[in-house]
Amino acid sequence: MRLLKQVDRARNAGDAEGGSAPTGIYRGWPIAAVTFAALGAVLGTAQFAFGVFIIPLEEEFGWTRTEVNVALSLGILTGVASPLAGRYMDRFGARWVMAIGLGIIGVGFFFRAAMGELWQFYLFSAVIFAGTAGVTNLPAGRLVTLWFAKTRGRMMGFVTAGNNFGAMISVPLVAALIAASGWRSGFAAIGAVMIILMVLTILIVRDRPEDVEKELGKRWTPSGTSAESARATLEGFTTREAIRINAFWLIMVGMALQQFARTAVASQLIPHLEQDGFSTGAAATAVSLVAFFAMSSKIIFGRLSEKITALYAYVIIIALQIVGLVVLVYTPNQPVAWIALVTFGLGMGGVGALGPLAIAETFGLRNLGSIMGLMSFAVILPTVIGPVMSGRVFDSTGMYDAAFLTTAALLTFSMGCFFLAGFLKPRAGRSADQSPGT
Repeated sequence: MRLLKQVDRARNAGDAEGGSAPTGIYRGWPIAAVTFAALGAVLGTAQFAFGVFIIPLEEEFGWTRTEVNVALSLGILTGVASPLAGRYMDRFGARWVMAIGLGIIGVGFFFRAAMGELWQFYLFSAVIFAGTAGVTNLPAGRLVTLWFAKTRGRMMGFVTAGNNFGAMISVPLVAALIAASGWRSGFAAIGAVMIILMVLTILIVRDRPEDVEKELGKRWTPSGTSAESARATLEGFTTREAIRINAFWLIMVGMALQQFARTAVASQLIPHLEQDGFSTGAAATAVSLVAFFAMSSKIIFGRLSEKITALYAYVIIIALQIVGLVVLVYTPNQPVAWIALVTFGLGMGGVGALGPLAIAETFGLRNLGSIMGLMSFAVILPTVIGPVMSGRVFDSTGMYDAAFLTTAALLTFSMGCFFLAGFLKPRAGRSADQSPGT
């Protein structure tokens, strides 16, 4: 320990024999930028920009809206592929898992550009969603925690804000490209972006403790970064040890129930608001406002997690979602509804940042990928059930109120899971056998 501290001081101050300190910019910053861009590009194009292609595909092939939308349900493959992607990340590192995932997604979009049959559309969509597992929160959790060990909360907020940023810019850009060159060019252009990001990932991303050590003393090295902190981030529980701890199952259930806010509510906000008297333009603006505050939430609550832990920050954001939903259902006037939407957005957005942080701070980075991958299985359930629940409620009652209130009840249970997980979280330095809740 003392030797590591001496090495840190020598590298920061320069060699005692007259050498100079390392020059250049701390590598963690370009790595964070590439991760931000990858998150935004993948989620922005595979999910949010999907709707821009619906009408062109219907006009080209005569497919129905239901037939086109079935491709979105294949997003469950991301959850299915996540355990495998997580396991390989633990073995080979985030760099290659990210690069391979981006390459697979790029190939999927290139094939989409050349498709001519509905089954081909489904097959290539499945390829894209399978590749997504290795590009989203799995590598972000590992890279941010390793390169920004002492400021990982705020940095996770900035990096995962790429999700919302990608959503805001991808839709208008892809729409303009389709209008100018057609839907095939749109798919091909997205594929090209993925290949460029794949190359950047191979060239820039590194994720070993010794890579961090080489960067110590460079410009913009985060305060508190040291060889000791870098190596400490790779300590933690094995997957087998983690699943023996009650906190593992509480976090898993909490994350699964939390997803109903996205699958049962967020996807239905526009028709709900229109039913409540919003014009189509106002409803679209309201959803954009939710996206903006969701992006802000990642930064705000990522930073707060450094003070109160990610698990307790999770309790706060879920409480905000519950308040926003209940007010949205019961308010009779639009001004209050706008406030409810802002509150809901502030709560929902923090999930993307706090999820990896909660798992990393509870179980460490040793098997972060495998642990996160296992937890991703639980998200399959709300992905399938959420939209169906909202649709059935609307078809039966003519409104979404019961679905939204049911979601609020599920979120209340989720909030309790995170609170208990924070109380039962293993204490630093204990083994799985010594941890509370085993």
